[in-house]
Amino acid sequence: MTRPAIESKQTAVPTELLIAVLVFIIVVLVTVLVIRSRAGKARKQEQSQQPTTPRDPFAADQNTGGDPETIKAGDLLEFGNEKFFVRGTLRISEGGYDWAEHFFQADASATRMWLSVERDPDVQIARWRDRPDLDIEPKARTITIDGTDYDLVEHGTASYRSEGTTGLNEKGGIDYVDYESGDGRLLAFERFDHGRWEVSTGETIPTGSFTIYSGS
Repeated sequence: MTRPAIESKQTAVPTELLIAVLVFIIVVLVTVLVIRSRAGKARKQEQSQQPTTPRDPFAADQNTGGDPETIKAGDLLEFGNEKFFVRGTLRISEGGYDWAEHFFQADASATRMWLSVERDPDVQIARWRDRPDLDIEPKARTITIDGTDYDLVEHGTASYRSEGTTGLNEKGGIDYVDYESGDGRLLAFERFDHGRWEVSTGETIPTGSFTIYSGS
């Protein structure tokens, strides 16, 4: 006996139903986006209304003026109303310990100044001025200059790499002797590549007390 074939029937979905489903999906998506946008604005308003905690602008973690450890030749340094371009930099190394000296002038005829930047363990910065008027050598434990007594702090020999305009070789050696007074003033002797001793006086300055404009 032959069984009759079973016919397959398919029911067509009405076009109106498809359009209704699509409209529903679009409405849901728009609603979700609007809710997220409003929530984000509410969080921003809440954050802006929260009182800020007073902070020391010269604290070690408040480098609002730029990162002194990234200073290089060509950068502009602003100390209050004074502005100087960094003409050259020395990268100095001694036994795995590194620091930098950045040379700058108001103009080519002005007395050369420089900024020393080192981490020990926090970032320490000192501003120096060359003293070509002082023809002395670091032979004593205490040296008196302009009525101030400076006591020997440390001395050593290191290697340097020169960047930009420094008046030195691309690479070489440096002997240094550092002194400090009782009130924190600094005195430095440096001798490059076995040349003559160069004398500078300086003082430490806080991180964030000047602004760095990158030359790049």
